[in-house]
Amino acid sequence: MTRAYLSLGSNIEPQKHLRAALDELRARFGEILVSPAYRYAAVGFDGPDFLNSTVGLDSDLDPQTLNDWLRVLEDRHGRRRDAPRFSSRTLDVDIVLYGDRIVNGPGHLEIPRSELKHAFVLQPLADIAADVSHPVSGKTIAQLWRECREDAGIHCAL
Repeated sequence: MTRAYLSLGSNIEPQKHLRAALDELRARFGEILVSPAYRYAAVGFDGPDFLNSTVGLDSDLDPQTLNDWLRVLEDRHGRRRDAPRFSSRTLDVDIVLYGDRIVNGPGHLEIPRSELKHAFVLQPLADIAADVSHPVSGKTIAQLWRECREDAGIHCAL
């Protein structure tokens, strides 16, 4: 089993879709850690605010298989694959960290996720994984979150 951290977001009926996603993650993986949800402005397009959260879970799936499972989860909740990449969505779930692995693969699989510089990922992740280290920089999530908040607003949407 490997500890994976996921980023979840929605700006179309977000409470409904995030709650349903958490239920499905619990059903598949058992006990999960769940951060509070935070409201953030859409990044990369004009649209309704997103609700963002993170989840920590122990996975028996390799990163690619977990990524594929998450794509099916998104699809079950109405995720449109024919829409622009940066657009409103019912559910967006990404693997942010998978143990200390560094992975690039099909289906936008990127571990660690480049979004680890944005407040919408760092704030909820810091709530459940403050002491976890980024596998490239070696900095803890708490350090990255502190740096994001101290940043001049380039990446941090506070």
